[in-house]
Amino acid sequence: MGQYTAPLRDMQFVLHEVLNVEAELKAIPKHAALDVDMINSITEEAGKFASEVIFPLNQSGDEEGCTLDKASGVVNAPKGFKEAYAQYVDAGWPALACHSDFGGQDLPEVVNNVLYEMLNSANQAWTMYPGLTHGAYAALVAHGTPEQKATYLPKLVSGHWTGTMCLTESHCGTDLGLLRSKAEDNGDGSYAISGQKIFISSGEHDLAENIIHLVLARLPDAPSGTKGISLFIVPKFIPGADGGLGERNTIKCGALEHKMGIHGNATCVMNLDGARGWLVGEANKGLNAMFVMMNGARLGVGMQSLGLAETAYQNSVAYAKDRLQMRSLTGKKAPDKPADPIIVHPDVRRMLLTQKAHVEGARAFTYWTGLMIDKEHGHPDEKVRKEMADLVALLTPIVKGFITEQSYVSTTLGMQVFGGHGYIKEWGMEQYVRDARINMIYEGTNGIQALDLLGRKVLSDMGAKLTKFGKIVTDLVKAESGNDAMKEFIGPLAALGQEVQKVTLEIGQKAMKNPDEVGAASVPYMHLLGHFVYAYFWARMAKVALDKQAEGAFYATKLATARFYFAKMLPETAMNLQQIRAGADTLMHLDAASF
Repeated sequence: MGQYTAPLRDMQFVLHEVLNVEAELKAIPKHAALDVDMINSITEEAGKFASEVIFPLNQSGDEEGCTLDKASGVVNAPKGFKEAYAQYVDAGWPALACHSDFGGQDLPEVVNNVLYEMLNSANQAWTMYPGLTHGAYAALVAHGTPEQKATYLPKLVSGHWTGTMCLTESHCGTDLGLLRSKAEDNGDGSYAISGQKIFISSGEHDLAENIIHLVLARLPDAPSGTKGISLFIVPKFIPGADGGLGERNTIKCGALEHKMGIHGNATCVMNLDGARGWLVGEANKGLNAMFVMMNGARLGVGMQSLGLAETAYQNSVAYAKDRLQMRSLTGKKAPDKPADPIIVHPDVRRMLLTQKAHVEGARAFTYWTGLMIDKEHGHPDEKVRKEMADLVALLTPIVKGFITEQSYVSTTLGMQVFGGHGYIKEWGMEQYVRDARINMIYEGTNGIQALDLLGRKVLSDMGAKLTKFGKIVTDLVKAESGNDAMKEFIGPLAALGQEVQKVTLEIGQKAMKNPDEVGAASVPYMHLLGHFVYAYFWARMAKVALDKQAEGAFYATKLATARFYFAKMLPETAMNLQQIRAGADTLMHLDAASF
């Protein structure tokens, strides 16, 4: 079954010693009263819920999976999931970062990110049920009518209703312009929605009394492509005038997908047979509204992968300290035992430190992203809000694409530390690998994230958003330029910043002659910028650790991990740069018939 304990010390280090969230949030009126003690109290309680309530259901939920009664279309989640969700709702966790106008607690997104890291570490499949609800909430806050907000948001905020996003069809995933689901005006303010959606996470379940589906469909006179897509609210049960449950709508689960991982989450084929729905936002502009949910989901997937990587790391460390195999190359380290624990071997250390450096870098990155979202939505200065929005837009595909890929590497390394036992279900490590694999695929494959990053977020505005992040890095480099103790971190960071600037210009010039150059460069470019962000945060964390290294082992460990990152992981950027500069010719030269 393994183990999971919330890494509260490192979480608090990032929140308070690196990001200084208390001071940062004081500039946002609705968060001004939040202090360190309150944040720590919330995260400590969240850690207890994650480790004591939903982690024990992770392996059993994977083994049992979800079950569908085909006659009724009812899906039952694994044993214990419903009861755990009831505890989650009763404790008020769904409302944490939601607006008080709808029953929320008005707490910041950065605190919500801490919660979701822990929930995903404990049980990603379970966490997907409430996780998608938060995205539906955000889309309706941004684009719903006052009546829609009054009807749906209090129930979504409380957790009594959950939400989904229904985009994918069997013939279209990435290319939503191909979707065929239809919407016809009923003449009473509602629409009749018909079609089939696949891969719908949490599409049907028994955890909550109602499920609110956000569905993309086409009106009869809609233009072709993505410009003809509208968004509709399609509830499982149509709300009555009193806010209670009315008649059962004609949207039902036709089948459950049989998947590689996340077995505890119901991934459904949803059939809509004239289901009643209500338009969200303007007709034919549904993607504008849905992108609110999609971008939130992409950030959420980054948190899923961070969570899985943390748990894989905790378990591989525990195993490496306990498992006896061979003797150290430099002599016996446990002379009273028949062999040494495998943590003495350099290659095991390499695997563990790779996991550790990734997890701690991703934690700083994602918490900072949450803090930027708080500023984007709540800072009184419009210039700051715009600045934060641009940075979040730039960094969202990196959170989704780079963190999920690095986390898959980390979970695989965790399994490798266990050797043959890692491949056996009994130990639980292979589940983390299986669960992590979907994160590189859904909510926009990582190839799409890379194209979005390079094509839309960098080249489309001539690097303006990237320049804003570059200035943040440059400010740190200048501030530490006279600090000899920081040279080993600042030097490589500054050099990488120059290479990023140079290679971005090169790609832009080549793409003007051949657009395929963007597609060829995009994935290694995403990895390059991912390391640029990690290097920035590892330099910041190293600065704190250097200043406080006399205060205890925690800081010495942090400093050692920073040195490992810069020595062993950052050099991957040299390969990224070479791959980018290799261009498109070797990819596109071969005729399709020759494959």
